[in-house]
Amino acid sequence: MSIEITAKRLEALGNSSRLEIFRLLVKAGRDGLPVGTVQERTGIARSTLSHHLHRLIAVGLVTQERQGTVLICRADYDVMDETVGFLVSECCIGTGGR
Repeated sequence: MSIEITAKRLEALGNSSRLEIFRLLVKAGRDGLPVGTVQERTGIARSTLSHHLHRLIAVGLVTQERQGTVLICRADYDVMDETVGFLVSECCIGTGGR
């Protein structure tokens, strides 16, 4: 994974509202949450929430799936693991340990 991709993902999570949304989706598990539930739990206005979700989707941290009239949002755990793994993969190399 490139440093540019990692930087974009971390930049997206650098906003407190997006971080709150992402943490909520991570806690929700693989079933995810409907957009309406995310809005209720965060109190973020729908238009603002839509903006934040699109940003998280653009960098691959969140996916959306339409189920009838409901949009289900899910954290992408593989992308999350890849991003965190990138940060810790070279931890303390050359120093003999943490």
